[in-house]
Amino acid sequence: MNRQILAILLLSVMTALFGIGIIVPVMPVFAVSLGASGFSLGLIIAAFSISRGILQPIVGSLSDRLGRKGFMVFGLFIYSLVGLFLAEADSVVNLIVIRAFHGVGSAMIVPVAMAYVSDMAPFGQEGRFMGMLNIAIFVGIGGGPLFGGFFSDLWGMASAFYAMAALSCIAMLLVLFKMPVMENKNRRKPPLGLFKAMVSMLSSRRTGGILLARMSTMIIMVPTMAFLPLLMNQWFAASGKQIGAVIACRTLVNALLQTPCGRMADRFDKVTMLRGGCLVISGVICMVPMVANFWWLLALFVLLGVGEAVIWPVLGALATQDGRYYGQGTMMGVFSLAMSTGVFLGAIGAGLSMDRFGLKWSFINIGIIVLALTMIAAWLIRTGHMIEGTEVEAT
Repeated sequence: MNRQILAILLLSVMTALFGIGIIVPVMPVFAVSLGASGFSLGLIIAAFSISRGILQPIVGSLSDRLGRKGFMVFGLFIYSLVGLFLAEADSVVNLIVIRAFHGVGSAMIVPVAMAYVSDMAPFGQEGRFMGMLNIAIFVGIGGGPLFGGFFSDLWGMASAFYAMAALSCIAMLLVLFKMPVMENKNRRKPPLGLFKAMVSMLSSRRTGGILLARMSTMIIMVPTMAFLPLLMNQWFAASGKQIGAVIACRTLVNALLQTPCGRMADRFDKVTMLRGGCLVISGVICMVPMVANFWWLLALFVLLGVGEAVIWPVLGALATQDGRYYGQGTMMGVFSLAMSTGVFLGAIGAGLSMDRFGLKWSFINIGIIVLALTMIAAWLIRTGHMIEGTEVEAT
C-alpha cells in the first residue's frame, strides 16, 4: 500500500509543479508588460509567500489530526483556478491578488506531500525518501520552464497559464480517484498542538538551526527564478527558450543528483554536507552578474543545481527526524513556513536592491547574505542536541 501511495503522490506532485514551472519564464515578463517595477515584482512574489507562509503550519497541524488527502485535493483545485485567473489578469494589482490566492493552494500541497513522505520514511533512510520527493519537485519545476518558453514563443504568454491550469487539474483528479487514504501509524498520539510545537521548535537550537538554514537557502529563489529572465532579456536579448533552458538545467541537475545525495545524507555527516552546498550556491549567485553570454550562465546554473542537490535531502532528513517528535505535518508546515519566509525576504530585499542599486547588485547582495546566515545555521545544528525520542524509530 505504501508503495502505491508513494508512487501516486510523487506523480501528482511532479505534474502539479510541472504546471507551475511552465509559468516561471513568463511571469516576470508578463508583470513588466503590465507596468510592474522591481518593487512590484517583489510584491507579486511576496504575496504568494505571505499567504502560503501563514497557512502552512496551520494546514500541516490539521493534517496530523484530520488526514492529508483532502488538503491536497483542494490545493490542486486552487492551482487549476489560478492558471485560469492569471491568463485574464490585466493589472499588477490583479497579479498580486491572484498570487496570494495561489499561496493558499500551495500551503495545502507541498507541506502535506512532505508529511506524507516523512510518514513513510524508515529510520535511517530519511535522506533517501526526501530525495525521492525532491526528484518529483525538481523534475516538475525544472521541466516546466522548457515548455513554458516554447509555449510563450509560439502561442503567447497566456498559453503557459492555461497549461498550468490543465496540468493542475490532472494532478487533482489523480489524487482524488487513485490515491487511497493512508493511516499514519507512527504519528505522536496525541500530536503536539501547533502553538506548543512552534515554541518548542524555536527553543531548540538544533531545530531552530534547521529552520534558519531552510529559510536562508530559499532567499536565492527570487533572483535566480523571478529576476533571471529580466537579466537575460536585458543583457543579451535571450529568447524564451534560452531562459527556460537555464532555469530548467539548474532544477533538472538537482533532480538527477537527489538519489545519490539522499543516500549520502543518510551515511555521512549532514552538517558538513550542508556547509559545502551553501558555499557553492552563495558563490554562484555572486558570480551570475559577471557572465556575459548564455553558455556561461548555463554552466553556472548547472553548478547551482549541484550545490542545491546536496542541501535539499540533508535538510529534509533533518526535518523528518525532528518531525517524529513534533508530528510530521506540523514540522513540515513550519519547515515550509521557513521556506516561504526566505522567499518573502528575498523578494523584498532583491526588489529594493534592484530599484536602488541595479539588477546586478540584487544577485551579489543576496549571495553574501545567504552565505552568512547558512554558516550560522550550520553552527546551531552542530552544537544543538537531537530531541529525545527522535533517534529511535517511532512506534
